[in-house]
Amino acid sequence: MATALRTQNQLGAELRRFRKKQKLTQDDLSRLVSKRQATISSLESAGSGTLETLFAVLSALDIELVLQPRAKSDRIKLEDIF
Repeated sequence: MATALRTQNQLGAELRRFRKKQKLTQDDLSRLVSKRQATISSLESAGSGTLETLFAVLSALDIELVLQPRAKSDRIKLEDIF
């Protein structure tokens, strides 16, 4: 199921959900991607990290990032966020 993500925090939360669904701890995932557990925590809690780390985590969790144009009705929703 596709989920529209518009903030770093939303991305981090979604990565956490995928990790937990696979019954992996942050430590398990950190070993899979050769990163520190603190790096995984930072990615999940604030959506912060490098693109290299993001794509390593996506690969380890067997998920992909899909970009598509935003629907016109979504622009109004985005303005409501700010």
